[in-house]
Amino acid sequence: MGPDVLVPFGFFFAPVILVLALVLVPKWLRSRERLQAQQLIRMAIERGQEPSPQLFEALTKDVAPVKVPSAHRDMRIGVILLAVAAGIALTGVALGSIDDHAMFGTVSGAAIPGMIGLAFVILSFFNPNKRPPEA
Repeated sequence: MGPDVLVPFGFFFAPVILVLALVLVPKWLRSRERLQAQQLIRMAIERGQEPSPQLFEALTKDVAPVKVPSAHRDMRIGVILLAVAAGIALTGVALGSIDDHAMFGTVSGAAIPGMIGLAFVILSFFNPNKRPPEA
């Protein structure tokens, strides 16, 4: 198995492994954390301690708060995406001194996050929730 076989496999499997890692690893860590909490409660019950109702409520409620869309959040996402697009475009300009085709390809790739960021910035002006979410 030479590079002519391994490189195409790497180009295919690297994004697949990345996506699986980004999806499955947090789920596995969350389930492991819940299992440890259950074992701790089980040990407390075996020792004769009565768990409080607040403990059960804390374990059963959803920990992650709901992210309410607001103009502030839309603006922040839009500015971040515009900065990513600017970074990609500057990389293309830097590569343009080496090869013109590299510049055009990279700058055109920067258009995708740039347009999405611009859409978020424009939508932030039309979002009825003008205040940032309270913590």
